[in-house]
Amino acid sequence: AVVGLTESILVLTYAVAIGLSIGATATVARRVGERDMDGAARTATHVVYLGVIVALGMGAAGVIFAPKLFHLLGAEPHVIELGTPFMRIMLGTNIVIVFLFLLNGIFRGAGDAAIALRVLITANGLNILFCPLFIFGIGPFPELGVTGAAVATVCGRGIGVIFAVWALFIRDNGRLNVKREHWTFDPRLLWSLITLSATAVLQFLIATLSWTGLVMILSGFGTVALAGYQIGLRVIMFVLLPAVGLANAAATLVGQNLGAGKPERAERSVWTAGALNAVLLGTAGAFFVFFSGTVVGIFTQEPEVSAFARDCLRIVGYGYAFYGLGMVMESSFNGAGDTWTPTYLNFIVFWMIEIPLAYILSKHFGWGPQGVFWAITISFSMLAVSAALLFKRGKWKLKTV
Repeated sequence: AVVGLTESILVLTYAVAIGLSIGATATVARRVGERDMDGAARTATHVVYLGVIVALGMGAAGVIFAPKLFHLLGAEPHVIELGTPFMRIMLGTNIVIVFLFLLNGIFRGAGDAAIALRVLITANGLNILFCPLFIFGIGPFPELGVTGAAVATVCGRGIGVIFAVWALFIRDNGRLNVKREHWTFDPRLLWSLITLSATAVLQFLIATLSWTGLVMILSGFGTVALAGYQIGLRVIMFVLLPAVGLANAAATLVGQNLGAGKPERAERSVWTAGALNAVLLGTAGAFFVFFSGTVVGIFTQEPEVSAFARDCLRIVGYGYAFYGLGMVMESSFNGAGDTWTPTYLNFIVFWMIEIPLAYILSKHFGWGPQGVFWAITISFSMLAVSAALLFKRGKWKLKTV
């Protein structure tokens, strides 16, 4: 429950980091497509300036208001006591999250997804290694319990960021070489990044705050339901990762092809990636529908928690093919620099449909947590169809960055 509630706040940090990285990817990709490598390098340095400013402000707020945030989410007193150190560490060190997204966004915009992959393997591999050491106090490591998970995560991600900094700014990576003159401050370039990224941040804040709203509805059904939902959501997000990769690739291809003056090739790339994603996630969704109990059994043997987790996997799994298509469509708008279209879609689908539907199904019709799970499936399916129809209109091809 501590981890789940903290993540429901931490997703706001993810939203900001992803929004900033969208601006970085779109701008770098467009400059690379135009063969303006100096412009791409200057963009990279100003992304760093922007990231530092944003991360320091969010970190200070997180440390100060951690207990109040738990209380706002409806946590029980013993959860607040146990979770406050965890939340303060995770929010106070959000700079490693921000730069993990930002630097990888630069790599992807430059077409160097291989380095982004190695950075994430390093960060998450070390996280997996450190977690049991700090949680259980193995060997010389202190036994920190749930707080140890936060320490492990920060350490793993921090080392990943150091590796990314070395790969981008210190070594000669062959694609994007940042030199001393590229660090000269250009307020117009910084403002351009802020303008583009601000809409993307708003887009993901709208989406991720809706998850916080769902958590608040679920918390009314008790800690057991919340814990089951958290297990189901973790498995769902893990399986979404390959789909995120295809969506990121589509965004990069859109940006670079528009920069090269080839919008039709950009469009073909998106439809190909969307079809692949739909097949990939549709297969995963079918597996969850039929084998949810087997998957959940890996993570918990608590009967009540398992029941909620199985329901989450099975119901959300019904719409997985739609999620794959929708992820590619939204990423493609962002890669073109059209961050407003997915922002409007997110607001309408998540706040005008998903949240009210989750409340009505779970409370008014008495479906309980299952009502929340069905609201997720229905709203994401609607988002995918709407995004595909708007993409087909082609206005994104006229966007300048």
